[in-house]
Amino acid sequence: MLLEALRADARLAEWLKDLESEDTPRVEAVLPDADELPDVLLDLTVAHEHINELVALRARLAADPEAMTLLARCVGRFVRDMGEMGKGWEPPAFPASTGALGRCFHVYVFIAALPYVRAYHQERGVPEDVSRRTLADLGRHVAVHHRRVGSPGLLFPWWIALHFHGELFQLGRLQFQRARLGRHTGGAVAAAGLGLGPGDPCLSLHIADFRGPLSPTACDRSLALAREFFARHYPDERHEVAVCHSWLLDPQLKRYLSADSNIVRFQDRFETAYEERTPDDGVPVGFVFGDPELPVDELPRRNSVERAVGDHLRAGGHWYGGQGWFAL
Repeated sequence: MLLEALRADARLAEWLKDLESEDTPRVEAVLPDADELPDVLLDLTVAHEHINELVALRARLAADPEAMTLLARCVGRFVRDMGEMGKGWEPPAFPASTGALGRCFHVYVFIAALPYVRAYHQERGVPEDVSRRTLADLGRHVAVHHRRVGSPGLLFPWWIALHFHGELFQLGRLQFQRARLGRHTGGAVAAAGLGLGPGDPCLSLHIADFRGPLSPTACDRSLALAREFFARHYPDERHEVAVCHSWLLDPQLKRYLSADSNIVRFQDRFETAYEERTPDDGVPVGFVFGDPELPVDELPRRNSVERAVGDHLRAGGHWYGGQGWFAL
């Protein structure tokens, strides 16, 4: 049974205790039935090839009373503080010992939370198309799991929780997360004389894969959409600065890519906040090639980005997360 495997893991046993606390609201968590679930999954852009397995696993989940109780508690914890920055739920990935149901459990949590998420979007006046494209990132992450592991699931359920908690929205090519300036980036913004600093609201930019080129035109359109969207739907927050923490901002990329490449032109939008000194080679390898554990010597060289990432590592170099900001 699912709960037995979770309790056998000390870290997850503590997580289960936290879910049972009195602070977790008791809510109704209803899953679509076997006839309705395929349409819900397709609306969330889950690939057709995974529908049958997820419908079959839904039957296993519904037949396990303890697992259904856990589902309801997860939904209750998830919808608590809906929309509040930094107060969302951070579900852990379940270990392999939980099997297929554990691998896909969080998919069902997000599906059961959909009525609460949509009610929040309606309350904020979020347009239907923005809501649909934001929540559809669930299907993209199921595809990322399939590319990495060969089966449906979620590698990083805590990331999708931001979309369903009203903290992150897909607006054109880019994703925008309602966040607060950290100590280092906030210090850099303050030093620039913008009247903002650590703890003040900002928009954190994220670049999703499977979304086409990161062209300047697409980025300009996204930024225009974001300025209008947040001013209209979150008028109580000042979003005057955009930040980005990504390997795509590593200045070493300029050694390998032309000045008119999309990545370099994206970098040029930002002021450097601070220099990261801890290597993080697995992140670019995972994003570019699909698996951070791939042997460096075997990385393909099919395009300029693949050649840049792989050749730099083969030469003994390392990649770092870049930290940047610019005024909106």
